[in-house]
Amino acid sequence: MMNIKLNLLLLFVLFLFLDCCFGRFLVEKNSLRITSPKSLKGTYECAIGNFGVPQYGGTLVGSVVYPNVNKKGCNNFTDVNASFQSKPGSFPTFLLVDRGDCYFTLKAWNAQNGGAAAILVADDKEETLITMDTPEEGHVVNDDYIEKINIPSALINKTLGDRIKEALSNGEIVHINLDWREALPHPDDRVEYELWTNSNDECGPKCDNQINFVKSFKGAAQQLEKKGFTQFTPHYITWFCPKEFLLSKQCKSQCINHGRYCAPDPEQDFNKGYDGKDVAVQNLRQACFFKVANESGRPWQWWDYVTDFSIRCPMKEKKYTEECSDQVIKSLGVDLKKIKDCVGDPLADVDNPVLKAEQDAQIGKDSRGDVTILPTLVINNRQYRGKLSRPAVLKAICSGFQETTEPSICLTPDMETNECLENNGGCWQEKSSNITACRDTFRGRVCECPIVKNVKFVGDGYTHCEASGTLSCEFNNGGCWKVSQGGKLYSACHDDYRKGCECPSGFRGDGVLSCEDIDECKEKSACQCPDCKCKNTFGSYECKCNSGLLYSRENDTCIGKYTSSSVASIWMIIVILVVTLSGGYAFYKYRIQRYMDTEIRAIMAQYMPLDNQPLIIPNNQVHHDI
Repeated sequence: MMNIKLNLLLLFVLFLFLDCCFGRFLVEKNSLRITSPKSLKGTYECAIGNFGVPQYGGTLVGSVVYPNVNKKGCNNFTDVNASFQSKPGSFPTFLLVDRGDCYFTLKAWNAQNGGAAAILVADDKEETLITMDTPEEGHVVNDDYIEKINIPSALINKTLGDRIKEALSNGEIVHINLDWREALPHPDDRVEYELWTNSNDECGPKCDNQINFVKSFKGAAQQLEKKGFTQFTPHYITWFCPKEFLLSKQCKSQCINHGRYCAPDPEQDFNKGYDGKDVAVQNLRQACFFKVANESGRPWQWWDYVTDFSIRCPMKEKKYTEECSDQVIKSLGVDLKKIKDCVGDPLADVDNPVLKAEQDAQIGKDSRGDVTILPTLVINNRQYRGKLSRPAVLKAICSGFQETTEPSICLTPDMETNECLENNGGCWQEKSSNITACRDTFRGRVCECPIVKNVKFVGDGYTHCEASGTLSCEFNNGGCWKVSQGGKLYSACHDDYRKGCECPSGFRGDGVLSCEDIDECKEKSACQCPDCKCKNTFGSYECKCNSGLLYSRENDTCIGKYTSSSVASIWMIIVILVVTLSGGYAFYKYRIQRYMDTEIRAIMAQYMPLDNQPLIIPNNQVHHDI
């Protein structure tokens, strides 16, 4: 009996620890908008249930039904012949039930089996909204159904519930739009999320669900992390042991570092199996593994370690040991020494920096409340509510991206509906080139003029987009007129989009809708010489001269036509000119050479006799020997 009391006390200390540090539990909410009747029209808050699948990033529209029997939804609706399956063409059914007599999860399960698309639970007293959670471990004999709940749930206050019931009783139709688009912040192109978990694998269905989620989500998590789309951080909840119990067997078995960091006994039995301190140490090793892997630039390896450890080192097989953990770490190539240095001595009476930081992080800040539910997922500093499953969590993470920045994994058919497939999303489209301004996003769609093959289209995206810059003529001819005739293409498009659409030479028009051939002959704009005969052609004209003359288009005149005899005469003239020029050039070179020779001989004669002249020595140059 003492063991049970102490264990409850240790659990209570966690909440005392949170409360003493000004912590608070925040209820995560989404928007509920009533569109009819007019008397209820408006937007209201509702609390998201921590089970089922909230439609993060999306909306759901439905009609409210309040059952005549089984008003609290604690019994199976098929037993009372009630069905809430919507008929083709009608709105989905939102089942409204009263709070009380059974767990929230059972109400949601019965509503889902009855065909409802969502469940609204009306509070039974006036109070601030609370979070509808799953039952505590061991409180339900058969709780396998909880993980099968797929419909979203919401808690509304008593006043709103009573008003909706009154409107329904008066025969009015109540239409509601549940909106989760702003349930999670989506500020930029990276999502930051945390998973508060533990290494205990003997705590029943919740522990099984945790590790099954890690195994199934590992691939998506690592893909998002490696490509820089997300930043993930694992966390571990611990609490301290009250000073008056530090020397008790219970604190010694559940705590490390002299009662500073404690974890619950896996089997809730201090006399068998593993102790809470074993869980605390392994939690610390997992936190240190992430720290070391993150510092080495490979934070995604945490998913490998936790998955492999759960498979290779389970408590059931008595392998939940440091030795087994070391083997897993070595197999992943992570520095074991750094991890051991991070873990330190669990028996020492000192603070552990890693676990101390974990306890500090448990306290809510800004828009994030205290972490009191295990496991807890925090996305963009807001606590996630709903089933811990790969599709549900991935959907929530995808809703945390700024629109148009989502990775491709968020735009698959099983994640969202491609609104561009229906009527092109109401955006501009060029069907002939298969170009569209509709861009599918996780939250819906945006109409944004595209960039195709390095050509940017500009416009409002809804009614108009046109290619800009070079290469714009490649797409729908830049929106300009064009026609092909006689194997030749005539186009009003220019690669310099600033010129707009201009009809080519020989045409006139707006260049967009039409360009008409100019009849140069009729308008007498060409071929007007006296001996010319004009004939109009498409985009041009032909001009012929009489009397064997040739037409010069540049001068718009006729010139003599060359016959074979005239060509021969021309060649003869050319030959004569070439011979004359060649002879003149040779004679010129001969005269120059003669002149140069005469000049050189005259200069040389002043200093030395030539072969045919006597030697003459000036008097002043004669030297006599003495």
